[in-house]
Amino acid sequence: MTFGNRPVPPPQPVRQDGEKAVRPKDAATIIIWRKQRRRVEVLMGERHRSHKFLPHRYVFPGGRVDPQDARIRAASEMSPAVNAQLSRTTRKGRARSIAIAAIRETFEETGLIIGAGDPLPHRPPPGGWERFFDAGYAPALDRLEYIARAITPVFRPIRFDARFFMVHANEVVGDLQGSGELQNLDWIPIRETQEFELANVTRNILSYAEKLITKPPRQSASRRIPYFKHLAGGRHQLMMQ
Repeated sequence: MTFGNRPVPPPQPVRQDGEKAVRPKDAATIIIWRKQRRRVEVLMGERHRSHKFLPHRYVFPGGRVDPQDARIRAASEMSPAVNAQLSRTTRKGRARSIAIAAIRETFEETGLIIGAGDPLPHRPPPGGWERFFDAGYAPALDRLEYIARAITPVFRPIRFDARFFMVHANEVVGDLQGSGELQNLDWIPIRETQEFELANVTRNILSYAEKLITKPPRQSASRRIPYFKHLAGGRHQLMMQ
């Protein structure tokens, strides 16, 4: 069975009656964008059909926060504005781990580096970060713009408290090379993404990201960040945090 030229994605799992609601895990994702021939393109890939979370949906590179993310040295820290925005909904140290996770997951899934010169090149690279640091880089957190937050609905058995960042492709180095976790990894015109299989919240995030790209907001610690809250029927309510 197909949808257009693509297979119909399998239904997402639903928490069984009597099962306790799962506490969402912190996660982070990055929208990398560029302009080609006057049109905006974003980097997205398709999750494998065997994945339990969002199978066969197109997503941005990203994933959950790992414990070692709290111990990673960086070439630069988040801007004061982004740090303040993130810290409104989590503690300050955790906010930094979320930003680190976004860069790590993007590198693991795409091969692209959001970094600058390693300030301590003679120190051994942290576990799991060898390829990133061996290339001469450390994460550059000041490149990240924090744009949105969304939490997986309570009726799902796998849940994430996801923070969405945005970075221009000029701030990224390396050759695009997928790890296999995301299939069909490619640049997609943002106006054409709505034709792909997307989670509803991804559609909302893409529409919001396009507005930010068209008319960038003034960055400040007090800028309110949209939180997409799930409602019945697959709809989302936009709240500001």
